[in-house]
Amino acid sequence: MSDRRLVIAGTGSGVGKTTLTIGIMAALQKKGYTVQGFKCGPDYIDPSYHTAVTGRISRNLDSWMFEHEIVREILNKASHGADISIIEGVMGFFDGKSPLSNTGSTAEISMITESPVLLVVNCASMARSAAAIVKGFQAFATGPNIIGVIANQVGSEGHYKIVKAAIEQECHVPVLGYMKRELDIDIPSRHLGLIPAIERGELDPLFDKLADLVMETIDIEQLYHLAKTSTISSQHSGLFQVRSKKDVCIAVAKDAAFNFYYQENLELLEVNGASIEYFSPLKGEEVPAHADGLYLGGGFPEEFADELSCNEGAMKSIRNAIEKGLPTLAECGGFMFLSESIETTSGEEYPMAGLIPGRIKMQKKLATLGYREITGTEGNFLINEGEQAKGHEFHYSTFESDAELPYAYEAKGRFGMKKEGCMLGNLVAGYSHFHFASNPQLVENWIAACLKKNN
Repeated sequence: MSDRRLVIAGTGSGVGKTTLTIGIMAALQKKGYTVQGFKCGPDYIDPSYHTAVTGRISRNLDSWMFEHEIVREILNKASHGADISIIEGVMGFFDGKSPLSNTGSTAEISMITESPVLLVVNCASMARSAAAIVKGFQAFATGPNIIGVIANQVGSEGHYKIVKAAIEQECHVPVLGYMKRELDIDIPSRHLGLIPAIERGELDPLFDKLADLVMETIDIEQLYHLAKTSTISSQHSGLFQVRSKKDVCIAVAKDAAFNFYYQENLELLEVNGASIEYFSPLKGEEVPAHADGLYLGGGFPEEFADELSCNEGAMKSIRNAIEKGLPTLAECGGFMFLSESIETTSGEEYPMAGLIPGRIKMQKKLATLGYREITGTEGNFLINEGEQAKGHEFHYSTFESDAELPYAYEAKGRFGMKKEGCMLGNLVAGYSHFHFASNPQLVENWIAACLKKNN
């Protein structure tokens, strides 16, 4: 793997990490470097931007959902062939699973991966105080290696020089550059149309503009130099070791409506012997006739509810596949799609696949957000009774049903344990997104269920 990597961390959410990360990646690309992107935490959206900019699939690094050795293994594996790895942080630098520890935080990821840290500070309406903020982050924990600062939201070049002088005198780290407050940067909606826009190359002009802006006010060569660090070793867990090929095909719904999949989940299915075939319900494509299992991931079915409701052929093939007994996992958006209907925030209601008795209602405020410890139930093909895995929930919708549905698993979050989702035969559906690296046994369970169905 490359011995150059850098964590782009923020003092808090909303300081401009994502915009700056995209710009730095694009600038490095323009200078001829091969860049590998990573995202701390369970987010799906930011990695899609990384992938579009770098041309390499961005990966999630999460120190709560899977073991630290797995974090290092994913980093090493994905960084192969790259000149530099850029790891975008999540929330504030020290924010994670608990307010009482670094668990799951960007800071912990930086320590596990022995990566230098570039701290992004919102310097609007401050001068010398910016140095106090940086010094506080330096003193808060001894493990992280903060090697530089980017001043964001500065009012002018003169403002930047004041901030830079204060930070460099008091904190003894270089300020590599700045981004102005009034820059005309319009990051498109992270919801409607993001994936097709990326696939059609419509965001390329934005990436070019960000690269130029970054190279104008940030010292990219100094950044590249400061990213030099040691090569981390990782003991091969065998997690991604290729097993013998199984005669199993898992159909995966993938398009603008369904695209929230951890790359490692798909790769773990493949290295354990399953083949994967993608299809697009949004385009009216049916479940491949030879499929032995079905994966309906998360995404934005509510944004495409009208089109999805018109694709009766695709919905019928999905209903038939599940009713035929194909072991099926439906996560969040997939769960919503299998309900009777989706009601949008404007009050319009669209019929969906109708397999799960109940209705989805979108709301403008967040319904839930957080990590989940998931425990299986009796009869669950994916996660057996007593087995545990980790994942997360993030959605703006609620599910309403008049029926008493058999729940699929129990999910423990900040507010305790709750019965979650529904299980109908070989269908496991719910709002939780599983990460198979938290318990690879789930992959073996799924493939075994597919083989059993074949016999």
